[in-house]
Amino acid sequence: MTDTTSDAAANPAADRARASELSALGRFLKATELDTRMLGMVGALLIIWIGLHVISSLRLGVNPFDFDSRTFLTPRNLWNLSVQTSAVAIMASGMVLVIVMRNIDLSVGSAEGLIGIVMGFAQVHFLVRMVGLELGNPWVWVLALAIGLTLGLLIGAFQGFVIAYLDVPAFIVTLGGLLVWRGAAWWVTSGQTVAPLDATFQLMGGGPAGSIGASWSWVVGVVACLAVVFMLFHGRVQRKRFRFPLRPIWAEALLGAVTCAIIMGAVWLANSYPWPVGIVNRYAAANNITVPEGGLFIAHGIAIPVLMAIAVGLIMTFITKRTRFGRYVFAIGGNPEAANLAGINTRWITMKVFMIMGVLATIAAAISSARQNSSTNALGTLDELLVIAAAVIGGTSLAGGSGTVLGAMLGALLMQSLQSGMVLLGVDSPLQSIVVGGVLVVAVWLDTIYRKRV
Repeated sequence: MTDTTSDAAANPAADRARASELSALGRFLKATELDTRMLGMVGALLIIWIGLHVISSLRLGVNPFDFDSRTFLTPRNLWNLSVQTSAVAIMASGMVLVIVMRNIDLSVGSAEGLIGIVMGFAQVHFLVRMVGLELGNPWVWVLALAIGLTLGLLIGAFQGFVIAYLDVPAFIVTLGGLLVWRGAAWWVTSGQTVAPLDATFQLMGGGPAGSIGASWSWVVGVVACLAVVFMLFHGRVQRKRFRFPLRPIWAEALLGAVTCAIIMGAVWLANSYPWPVGIVNRYAAANNITVPEGGLFIAHGIAIPVLMAIAVGLIMTFITKRTRFGRYVFAIGGNPEAANLAGINTRWITMKVFMIMGVLATIAAAISSARQNSSTNALGTLDELLVIAAAVIGGTSLAGGSGTVLGAMLGALLMQSLQSGMVLLGVDSPLQSIVVGGVLVVAVWLDTIYRKRV
């Protein structure tokens, strides 16, 4: 039986015969090695975008091809959408590891709120009034962020310890955390809003000042395209080295061209959104710039929180795919008993996953509070549901053992697109919750069907 299988696998004629039986689409997917689930998610996202754009155009009574109006597919709306997605996408990248290990974290929204309040309190009261640093001192935002990262790490370590070493179910521990951290956030400031925040800290929230401008955006786009080409080339070299099957040259070229086109298209879109007129006029007056008769166009470029989200996504993808820790996480999620028998320290890995989740909650808290230029007790409310929904919609299985960071971040973009579109259309808040809940249930149902077929 082994010899027969080996001969068949090594027989080129048999391979060609099997390939000829595939459809054209099947041959294309096999050659490019594209993930069909990811393609389905991208397709669903495009359908949602186009549908929201058409509906918003009809509602406003404008031409759907007029992209300068206040419809969905405009540079202004898509730029804001990218910023709004950043915080949820960052936490969703960590939630992938949590769910892959067959756990859950219901406390990320409350932890985000508490950390945001503490960082705001540190800037406005502790570092300025008690330590004596002046607001605007470069150490203010650095120390505030360091305090937040320490607190996030401690929150994650505490919850991870209770789950891993005291054997309390993650659902119960994080449900308790949801209540405890939200109450602690109120207790720190007695329910008061903390504002204004440090000017440098605010850059993490986006806006005209929190963007890198047109020139640097093009530089980032070119560097990203060069990185894509290098990764494809390096991957092909590695496949040859270990004698793995190679993709056809045309497939490699197509993947590189499409990826680079998407990157440069995103940069062009970010550079198509100008600063508001009032801010432009103030900037021109402060810098002795003459404003032309048609107005002065200054592009936002890529927002800093979007760059932070991309950086986190790349780091988390590297951790999950290229490190021993990432392999251990998926091994534990696939079969915890076998992983334990194989000598993997499952308790310590579990604790580290929740520590990573705490750090990512800190980064999300910094972005969210910087966007509002204040720390409020409402910060992060219900974000835990959006984060979990993003991970599940992105293909992370609740049964554990499978999931991708890219899928979770696309899921976050899809969820935020729905919310942003419904706000644009004037949909009532209760109906928005109904739609989001329905989408989550359908996503889990589709995941169940997919797993049964596989």
